Amino acid sequence: MNIIGIIPGRMASSRFPGKPLAKICGIPMIGHVYLRSKMSKLMNEVYVATCDQEIKQYLDALGAKAVMTAATHERASDRAAEAVLKIENETGKKVDIVVMIQGDEPLTYPEMIDEALKPLLEDSAVKITNLMARIKTVKEFEDPNEVKVVVDKLNNALYFSREPIPSRKKGSPNVTMLKQVCIIPFKKEFLLEYTKMKPTPLEIFESVDMMRILENGQKVKMVLTNYETKSVDTLADLETVSAMMASDKLFERYRQG
Repeated sequence: MNIIGIIPGRMASSRFPGKPLAKICGIPMIGHVYLRSKMSKLMNEVYVATCDQEIKQYLDALGAKAVMTAATHERASDRAAEAVLKIENETGKKVDIVVMIQGDEPLTYPEMIDEALKPLLEDSAVKITNLMARIKTVKEFEDPNEVKVVVDKLNNALYFSREPIPSRKKGSPNVTMLKQVCIIPFKKEFLLEYTKMKPTPLEIFESVDMMRILENGQKVKMVLTNYETKSVDTLADLETVSAMMASDKLFERYRQG
């Protein structure tokens, strides 16, 4: 089975312009994501999908594979879909599964990618998975930069939101607080099907790709991970992640590369 990783990255982030090349312990953020993703045992290759020459120039120097895509994509999933078709055309190899790995998750562990892939490899009915993790503080639960998710008894997503869901207004101390972790494997054909769906109202309101799938009556299987990661959405996040990276054991394996 041909499984590839695609890391979407663009310089024009509305919340943090230039984020992919922001340095963390001396290495641009997208470099951390690429180097750590390459350590996955289940993926055949990893690519970065970008519309920016600055990112491509850095990746060329790193020896990483970049795929140039249109600058008009609003959703990372649409950028990944364009990239996979170009990759198939250039390599002459059919892709079976595309793992979309967000470029602002520099503490990604390769084992997380393998966790997310497991349901697709074990159950032919599963078309897409997302990782999720427990939220440990109310502050993080209420942070609109963190995408929250609620799931059913089979860990299929019921809803994604930047608002704190489920509600804590009744004062229960036992509300299950979960967040989306943006490692998202798609069956390739389902990713292409996704791009043919029109953007949906809740997808737009929430600014969450996965809502397009739920609004079209499809399932998103969620996979719980216990790995500690943090996405970078602000300069404050960059400082926090830099402190975490300085003592990260996986970083030691590539920091001198």
